[in-house]
Amino acid sequence: MEIIVQKEVIEGKIYMIRGHKVMLSTDLAELYEVQPKVLMQAVKRNIERFPADFMFMLSNQEVINLKSQFVTSSWGGIRRANPYAFTEQGVSMLSSVLRSKRAVQVNIEIMRTFTKIRDMLSSHKDLVKRLDDLERKYDNQFKVVFDALRGLMSPPETKKGKIGFKRE
Repeated sequence: MEIIVQKEVIEGKIYMIRGHKVMLSTDLAELYEVQPKVLMQAVKRNIERFPADFMFMLSNQEVINLKSQFVTSSWGGIRRANPYAFTEQGVSMLSSVLRSKRAVQVNIEIMRTFTKIRDMLSSHKDLVKRLDDLERKYDNQFKVVFDALRGLMSPPETKKGKIGFKRE
């Protein structure tokens, strides 16, 4: 079976916005190989299938925040409107309004990726709970070990240095 889109590509296009894992209309259009305008026309023709918890338009501040996260921006040019964000349910609903063979295959891969991410987050929560249980059980005997494990589980802090030459 031919791989239409790599899972890593899809994972890189899933963002956390307003407490939801979402994909942007612009990224979805790219994956489906359609123009963003065509994607949104299909959605608007079937707007009753996309309630607010399936899809929402990004605010100007959210667009600015996302742009600042990209080193090289693929957001070039002037936009008339901000992109829409689709939750997992919204992306799933897209499969009912986009009927091309590619759209169906891409949607299957996107759904698999959302499921993989959900499973990883669930597994992480289970690990934290088990660690809390062990910590309560063994109290201070293994405090150093538990602190080290918690340090390994949290993402590393990144400190950005100043750009330029250092004067001595």
